[in-house]
Amino acid sequence: MKFLTSGKVKDLYDVDVNSLLFQFSDRVSAYDVKFSQDIPKKGEVLCRFAEFWFNKLDVPNHFISRESNTKILVKKMKMIPMECIVRGYFYGSLIGRWKDGFIQLPENTDTTLAAKLTKPLFDPTTKSEHDIPVDKVKALEMNLVSEEQYHWLEKTSIDIYNQMATIANSVGFILADLKLEFGILDGEIVLGDSIGPDEYRLWPKDSFAVGKIQESYDKQILRDWLTTNGYQKQFENERNEGKEPTAPQIPSEIIETITERYVIAYEKLTGQSF
Repeated sequence: MKFLTSGKVKDLYDVDVNSLLFQFSDRVSAYDVKFSQDIPKKGEVLCRFAEFWFNKLDVPNHFISRESNTKILVKKMKMIPMECIVRGYFYGSLIGRWKDGFIQLPENTDTTLAAKLTKPLFDPTTKSEHDIPVDKVKALEMNLVSEEQYHWLEKTSIDIYNQMATIANSVGFILADLKLEFGILDGEIVLGDSIGPDEYRLWPKDSFAVGKIQESYDKQILRDWLTTNGYQKQFENERNEGKEPTAPQIPSEIIETITERYVIAYEKLTGQSF
């Protein structure tokens, strides 16, 4: 088995001509900045979530098996260079891009923080070190996908979001948004990469209220701490100056909260003990 590369969260290994091994780590990143500290149990939670969602969702995917607490075996495929994001609520980067006029929302959309959108919004980005939002016109201009593929990805991504939102709702959570990746396998588009709290925002229903920052059971905990303490702006300034952003030390209570909530989310969504 040959080591291929390390991503933000997982390490990839070449197993044979048809398969790869994903090894999930406890690493964490936010705003495209990698941190030196680990989040205990994070890799295991992400690995188990990947197995759960790939088996649960009614869509073809590249999952073969879970090999250990932190490793899954998947089929090789040619990844589509577009991240498929579905947003169900007015939150996150969608707000800034709407304010700046980069994205149009349907008339009568409630633009109060955390308000539910009239219908799920397909909001893809490029797949790169610093993802760039694209619409259909831009995606076709950049040759990321064909028009037929774009429409298929839009419909399928929203279908998956609705499936997952229904499951989340049944156990007391709101699925605010979701990031998916797809690839080509044997001439067909299939779901790939992994799915877990690094790829979506998950809010508890019992504390949800429109107009406020939501309690989160995902990586947003770290993003909120960074934003509140001015680090998000610092990262932007450093990049504008051509510098690599410097990651601060994450407080121990933030690390502990992320671990605790990842585990709670796993147990509630899957019905399995960790």
